[in-house]
Amino acid sequence: MLDIKFIRENPELVRENIRKKYQDAKLPLVDEVIDLDARSRAAITEASELRARRNKLSKQIGMLMGQAKKDPSKAAEAEAVKEQVRKDAERLEELEKLEKEYEDELYKRMLLIPNIIDPSVPIGPDDSANVEVQRFGEPVVPDYEIPYHTEIMARFNGIDMDAAGRTSGNGFYYLMGDIARLHSAVLAYARDFMIGKGFIYCIPPFMIHGNVVQGVMSQTEMDAMMYKIEGEDLYLIGTSEHSMIGKFIDQILTEDQLPQTLTSYSPCFRKEKGAHGIEERGVYRIHQFEKQEMIVVCKPEDSMAWYDKMWRFSVELFRSMEIPVRQLECCSGDLADLKVKSCDIEAWSPRQQKYFEVCSCSNLSDAQARRLRIRVKGEDGKMYLPHTLNNTVVAPPRMLIAFLENHLQADGSVTIPEVLWPYMGGTKVLIPKK
Repeated sequence: MLDIKFIRENPELVRENIRKKYQDAKLPLVDEVIDLDARSRAAITEASELRARRNKLSKQIGMLMGQAKKDPSKAAEAEAVKEQVRKDAERLEELEKLEKEYEDELYKRMLLIPNIIDPSVPIGPDDSANVEVQRFGEPVVPDYEIPYHTEIMARFNGIDMDAAGRTSGNGFYYLMGDIARLHSAVLAYARDFMIGKGFIYCIPPFMIHGNVVQGVMSQTEMDAMMYKIEGEDLYLIGTSEHSMIGKFIDQILTEDQLPQTLTSYSPCFRKEKGAHGIEERGVYRIHQFEKQEMIVVCKPEDSMAWYDKMWRFSVELFRSMEIPVRQLECCSGDLADLKVKSCDIEAWSPRQQKYFEVCSCSNLSDAQARRLRIRVKGEDGKMYLPHTLNNTVVAPPRMLIAFLENHLQADGSVTIPEVLWPYMGGTKVLIPKK
């Protein structure tokens, strides 16, 4: 969410940013916000003047009533002042209602105006305009067939989607045996990898209040992703970023507490609305999965440096598991409304002979901090808003796809890279059961 003063002083810049994000339907919001802001400030000013006059007139009434004991003519004057106070009270009540109405309407519209994107973001309408920046590792296409990932898992008796369909419906799965162990090993390795980078390990709440949801994401994302608990003001988290940033709601941090560098584990729950292509069956796009996340809360001047560090951590992690990846810069139309800059880390798929998303790194500047009222007290005593960033460390369902495809051998076995040996009980190769 933008600062109202910024919108008031830079309306054309805000409109141009909306155009760059291909959201022209939102252009009228700028004038609506400016108009509501003007009316709100006028109501506040008039109400303040009425309160000041009420105080002044109240003193006059007391003085006139005292004088009326000696001079009866003063009684009529006192009654006239009382009548003015009564009228002012009625008007003040109207203004206070108007202030609340303006405030609510203004906030609703402010939530819909997208954050100002960074000048380095490529301009384009959707993910087809995203730009490859660089590759890490040599993508290999073996001379033997790479089956679909669920077929590979089935050879190890590692997945049962039929049973999950009976218990939970589409978009769920049972992982078993070596595949389940590999899933947990990757998460444990990712946890320790981030601890080694100086991040504090956290396990957050898996449900959050509606005001926290509204603070960390746009209404569009909320509607498309979040599951609400019936009859309660609680939502299942779609990623631990939601509860980890929410941890700081209404808090005042000191500068010596920055940066906050946190890595969190959680299950994630998502509606995943809409139709998906054949490549998104299996465990690619599902309603429930587990993830290790990284979150940073920092000074504004440090956020871009942290952005670069964070996506590079993802590259380093995947390369340590011998998986080729590339960095893809997200274009303006592919950025969620709160983001100023974002990139995806994509893993190589030997079967599809193309890359697919496994991590997403985002800088949200002060948008989440403003919505959640997170502030920092500087050394000079002045308050300012910190910047927040997040990035996937690893989400094993998609990680497992990349891992199995890149480590599958011609004989059907799957090699385990050295970094995972301690987490797999020393196992170096997975042997298929069938």
